[in-house]
Amino acid sequence: MSSLVHLTVDDGENPVRLDVYLAEALKSFSRSHIKKLIQQGSVTVNQCICTKAATVVQPGQSIAVELPEAPPLVPVPENIPIRILFEDQHLVVVDKPSGLVVHPAPGHYTGTLVNALLFHCPDYEQTGDDSRRPGIVHRLDRYTSGVLVAAKNQHAYLHLARQASERHFERRYQALVAGEFPEDRGTVNASLGRSLVDPSRMAVTGVNAKTAITHFETLERFGVACLVRLTLETGRTHQIRVHMRFAGHPIFGDPVYGTCNYDTPGVPEELLSALMRLEGQALHAEKLGFTHPVSGEWLTFVSSPPEDFQNALKALRLFKKE
Repeated sequence: MSSLVHLTVDDGENPVRLDVYLAEALKSFSRSHIKKLIQQGSVTVNQCICTKAATVVQPGQSIAVELPEAPPLVPVPENIPIRILFEDQHLVVVDKPSGLVVHPAPGHYTGTLVNALLFHCPDYEQTGDDSRRPGIVHRLDRYTSGVLVAAKNQHAYLHLARQASERHFERRYQALVAGEFPEDRGTVNASLGRSLVDPSRMAVTGVNAKTAITHFETLERFGVACLVRLTLETGRTHQIRVHMRFAGHPIFGDPVYGTCNYDTPGVPEELLSALMRLEGQALHAEKLGFTHPVSGEWLTFVSSPPEDFQNALKALRLFKKE
């Protein structure tokens, strides 16, 4: 049996392609699956069937998507290349690329990080209470890259999950955001909950809002943008992305909470091109620290931002010199 999902484009949203909007709003579905749903007439905009993925949706428009019944979610091993930073018999730490979904979900049953881990780690066990995401104790959004740890057995899972829930993980990110923070350091303390307009999104003081705290440090300023380092005190869904928008400095490349409008007077074509080539939000989990569930040793892992992030950063530095 199919189900119908209703969405409304937020008033503060920039006009965006229908497939881009839906890929983020229904983040467990792949872009190709979204396009297929649009082409087969399963999507309406303001109650009119829309079959063109490139249709631009505007703030205030209502969208309905008919989703087919999902088959059972049983992850299977897949030979997907991943960069493993550390592995032992208890856990594995990876450098997740942007665009890779962490675990299977409706519309994206294969090609996930879990499928890759099942292939590359023969001793990877079914852990936790959800068969779709064995070993997953924390997540990164699909288009957020960086360091992620997964448990390979139940003991490690319980220990790591407890650390995550009790805020004992050290999580540090880098992001490219629009505009400049006047402060060198600061904190965004704004509770987050489900949006009243669109439950697939998070919002400040939304439904059942929970405490959310993000600390930021300005690393470089470029006039039209800045590079910031962000440290999570809490780990709410989409926390950094929503907090940066709330602070007035949305993340570049984020089609939901950020800014994809780069048509700023005085900005050279080379910089615009680099920003337009961002594959998703310019947000990278650069550092993860936690206590090993067996040895008790404190472990720290770091990774560098992906190529599209680095290219945008280089373009911003050149723009600043000019």
